Amino acid sequence: MDTVLDRSGVRVRSAAPGRRAVLARAAGIGAVSGLAGAAATAVSQRLERAVTGRPASYVAGRTLLLLAGRSPGDDERPAAATAAMRVGTSVALGALRGVWRASGLVVVRATVAQTLTRIIVDQTLENATGAGAPPRTWQRGEGVVEVLHAAVDAIATGLLVEHLVDPVLESRRGTASH
Repeated sequence: MDTVLDRSGVRVRSAAPGRRAVLARAAGIGAVSGLAGAAATAVSQRLERAVTGRPASYVAGRTLLLLAGRSPGDDERPAAATAAMRVGTSVALGALRGVWRASGLVVVRATVAQTLTRIIVDQTLENATGAGAPPRTWQRGEGVVEVLHAAVDAIATGLLVEHLVDPVLESRRGTASH
């Protein structure tokens, strides 16, 4: 038995799974959904590169190698590490997306939050390790492409999470944020 709030905010006993179990399940579903996000992003990146002629980036892979204690050169093209970093980040953010959904952060707000979080995580790790260039130094249009790919990941992940996770932990305490 778990104590939860009913729609009016009154505490009641419930036979429903506890909050930890709900969050763990939502995180697991989200993590698996993150795999779909990673796959969709890989497709969007290939399509974008075919249209723009932009070369593939290996910054994510060099970032992962630096985090693991290696020292890759700027000319290194660690394809497996790049895929691992991109998939790992998508899975981790997918887990977070599942928790957000169970907690009541849904659809558009969650997609925007996930898109921004992806960009922030990527840029933080890439710049903290020295693997990436600061966004303010990028060539025109690169930021738009980064946001586009992060949004593809968030949308694909979100389509599954929104379908498979119910916002059962959404608070019913009222309409004010304070």
